[in-house]
Amino acid sequence: MDKFTVKIMSYSCKMADITEEGVSLVEDLYKRRQPLPSLDAIYFIQPTKENVVMFLSDMSGRSPLYKKAYVFFSSPIQKDLVAQIKRDSSILPRIGALSEMNLEYFPIDSQGFITDHERALEELFCESAEGFNKYNACLNAMATRISTVFASMREFPRVHYRIAKTIDASTMTTLRDMVPTKIAAGVWNYLSKYKTSIPEFPQTETCELLIVDRSVDQIAPIIHEWTYDAMCHDLLCMDGNKYVHEVSSKNGSASEKKEVLLEDHDPVWLELRHSHIADASERLHDKMTHFVSKNKAAQLQQARAGGELSTRDLQKMVQALPQYTDQIDKLSLHVEIAGKLNVIIREQCLRDVGQLEQDLVFGDAGTKELINFFRTQLGVSRENKLRLLMIYAAINPEKFESDKGTKMMQLAGLSADDMIAVNNMRCLCTDTKKSSGGGFTLKFDVQKKKHAHRKERTTEQSAWALSRFYPVLEELIEQLSKGELPKDEYNCMNDPSPSFHVVPTTTSTSARTSPAHSMRSRRTGGSWARPRGSDDGYSSDSVLKHASSDFQKHGQRIFVFVIGGATRSELRAAHKLSSKLKREVILGSSSLDDPLQFITKLKMMSAEELTLDDLHI
Repeated sequence: MDKFTVKIMSYSCKMADITEEGVSLVEDLYKRRQPLPSLDAIYFIQPTKENVVMFLSDMSGRSPLYKKAYVFFSSPIQKDLVAQIKRDSSILPRIGALSEMNLEYFPIDSQGFITDHERALEELFCESAEGFNKYNACLNAMATRISTVFASMREFPRVHYRIAKTIDASTMTTLRDMVPTKIAAGVWNYLSKYKTSIPEFPQTETCELLIVDRSVDQIAPIIHEWTYDAMCHDLLCMDGNKYVHEVSSKNGSASEKKEVLLEDHDPVWLELRHSHIADASERLHDKMTHFVSKNKAAQLQQARAGGELSTRDLQKMVQALPQYTDQIDKLSLHVEIAGKLNVIIREQCLRDVGQLEQDLVFGDAGTKELINFFRTQLGVSRENKLRLLMIYAAINPEKFESDKGTKMMQLAGLSADDMIAVNNMRCLCTDTKKSSGGGFTLKFDVQKKKHAHRKERTTEQSAWALSRFYPVLEELIEQLSKGELPKDEYNCMNDPSPSFHVVPTTTSTSARTSPAHSMRSRRTGGSWARPRGSDDGYSSDSVLKHASSDFQKHGQRIFVFVIGGATRSELRAAHKLSSKLKREVILGSSSLDDPLQFITKLKMMSAEELTLDDLHI
């Protein structure tokens, strides 16, 4: 394998999975390798000129490295490279297979994948003249990798995409406006080829694909998300899904550091990841209490301790038992994590920060409240003030065209590079005056003096505090499912007469479902709890126990691809809506970003804007 395909495999399976299939050795294509002329070799490589040259040098001549080569390319190979292989007569009898595997995406979850374009924001949205080559290279690679998802899953989608909002005679169209259109055209080009090149590839549409960019929702990547999964990645120093914690050594002398992966194989993580942090903490306490009630030795220890025990006391008690099992190990791990999160929430005044964030989004707070917060809440970190100002900038971009924005940033004590991140929010700005379900809505409420940037959702009850916010993608997926995407904002490549403005969205009757609207309501009262029996769509019982095969029985799959980085709230929405719509929703993106990663990427962008006319395309 080459470096790229090694990464694909590491996302998809473990080394043990490969060796179980009878593979005795895995090697890097570019490292010096020992000749094994009695063994066959499998090549899984990208179809690049360099890789083909390396393969030819391995297998041609009198002394090939291996007996036979079975070659699998990760995406479609150019004809001239195939011709180059065919020209070498010594190599042809040694090739057992030459095939396009079409596997260039990275699964991050049972319903999520990335194309691993960490610099997509910088390369596609900053629009500096010297970046034009990077712009095209990034677009082409992203379209290729998205396409391989459909090739490997044998799905032929209706390709919906967000149209360039300024594409008319009177206004300039910037390169960043064109990104979803260009990606959709690239994907469509590959899909058209698959219909003739891949055996049993569908000839008619089998699913939906919606392509949007990060400008549809600038707030989701920055706002504090209060679910267990999002809080772990936002507040703890995690490396991807890797968490490091201290455990007592077996001899009891000193503690030692242990790495754990918070992934699907951990049943406790699987159950709690989409729960509100307060709910997760309650459930962990209940699980510990339940274990103690079932265990006689634990009951004996509880009797000695006397009184009601905290979750931490229960954890220590369980760890002291001889029946210390893997199950309790995992439970203890999550008790520790939830405890850490709750301490950080208190220390960083995150409930106050979170309340103001959501009040800004829903129009219950504005400039006056934000200034007052900066003056009175001295314990709030600079990072959280930055995030508040970025949300404010997304809602009020016009304030940052004058010195008002600069004064607010100075009041918050932001650094120079923090200010760059706030100012670069305008690179992702949408036209907020346009009122539609797909974008941000500007609404005036009789009881609200301030602008509401997002509509309240009134029928989905959640008594958890700070649960009002929802990603725009949630609304778009529901509209797509019903064939109700705004026609002035979204086109479909499959339509026989595509135009840049009004294209009827074609969805088959069988693909449409019309469930009741999934709404999220404003918080009622100050409750941090909800009834135990309510099913909010996030608990393991309501989503995660339904395997993806169940969704296949109902409706066609929905794929959504976000250019410029997706968020954990959007991945959660994909799981939630799969259960609600009875259709498997799969989220794809160039990357999966936590708030700090997204802010760093914004700082790397240039706010310089170029138009199509400047580039003479």
